Amino acid sequence: MSPETSLLKRAERVMPGGVNSPVRAFRGVGGEPVFVRAAEGCYLQAEDGRRYLDFIGGYGPHILGHGAEPIAQAVHDALRRGTAFGAPTIAEIELAEQMIAAVPSLEMVRLVNSGTEATMSALRVARGATGRSKFVKFEGCYHGHGDAFLIAAGSGAATLGVPSSPGVPAAVVEDTLLAPFNDLSAVAMLFEAHDDIAAVFVEPIAGNMGLVPPREGFLEGLRRLCDERGAVLVFDEVMTGFRVAWGGAQEILGVTPDLTTFGKVIGGGLPIGAYGGRRDLMSQVAPAGPIYQAGTLSGNPLAVAAGRAALSTLAGTDAYEILEAAGGALASGLRESARRHGVPLRVQRQGSMLGLFFAEGPVESIADVDASDRDRFQRVFHRLLADGIHLPPSPYETLFLSLAHGPEEIERTVEAFDRAVAPEA
Repeated sequence: MSPETSLLKRAERVMPGGVNSPVRAFRGVGGEPVFVRAAEGCYLQAEDGRRYLDFIGGYGPHILGHGAEPIAQAVHDALRRGTAFGAPTIAEIELAEQMIAAVPSLEMVRLVNSGTEATMSALRVARGATGRSKFVKFEGCYHGHGDAFLIAAGSGAATLGVPSSPGVPAAVVEDTLLAPFNDLSAVAMLFEAHDDIAAVFVEPIAGNMGLVPPREGFLEGLRRLCDERGAVLVFDEVMTGFRVAWGGAQEILGVTPDLTTFGKVIGGGLPIGAYGGRRDLMSQVAPAGPIYQAGTLSGNPLAVAAGRAALSTLAGTDAYEILEAAGGALASGLRESARRHGVPLRVQRQGSMLGLFFAEGPVESIADVDASDRDRFQRVFHRLLADGIHLPPSPYETLFLSLAHGPEEIERTVEAFDRAVAPEA
């Protein structure tokens, strides 16, 4: 029995599926997950002693690389001062000020503990501010595991969602409306059919079905529909915030939402989330207003210290230019390798985020992801893993690069990918 199998069996006795988050169990690719002992830079050290070049990056937060010195030092210093106070701190103000200075739409921010908390809270604010109940979300966009967001598509654009998980009552999601991602006409139909839509939630660049960018005019159209109908436009930038650009996706796409949710990078790898936006909306959150939201560990000193260090480091370097170059080189190398071997491959990228789809044409929706060659992805994943390259273990997850991924790592990855897609592989 391999060390991983032994650890998995041990874990399965005490944790559902042996993991604390489903994708880690390798159910999307089969086989046994890698149990990680430590990480440094862009490498993972497994419990069995193997070393892997990492493209998971904690699913987004490690934009500086694992164990980055500024973050490690900041957490060390914060730990000496205390781990939780249940009282406000200057550091919380400073992190909020950093975020507001960077992101076009932010006027006020509330720190929470996770991306899921952030989206749940933003929905409450939108509903409380508008006095409406329904909201629109898109197939393939993930906004955390809050009940109202866990739904599957109905049979048409105006069909109400049904629960996609046991334990989610139908009544909880009866106000959740679904539309295909990148389908503006479907959203317009929903607004025509319902006059009580409080908000539209969207990942401006979808990162939970691989990497799927918005079609030209899609986000602009959502902004216009929300303005016309008095609904709140919410960008879920838990992945893209401070990842694709200093000001997030909204900076590079030129569309300003009313509310935005954050996570990952703003915590430097520690648990954190945030939501913020227009002052008139955020001023309705308790204790300034009547919309209640609270959290014992919100603004946790360690997470805030790590986040401030991450953002300060990013602001003081040419990080995004470096990440753009690395992402472009990796995407080009993978495309050329697949072309040389006659393998259909679509690499979709925004900065240091990449989606790999074994498909002929553009991937613009979850239906396109479903239609891609997921069996080939599984084979290539395991061949790369055997070669010391650890991708996210699902074709529905995004690859993340960090500042620690240098030319040598990019070249090594392309060479390994070339072997993995070769016919004799």
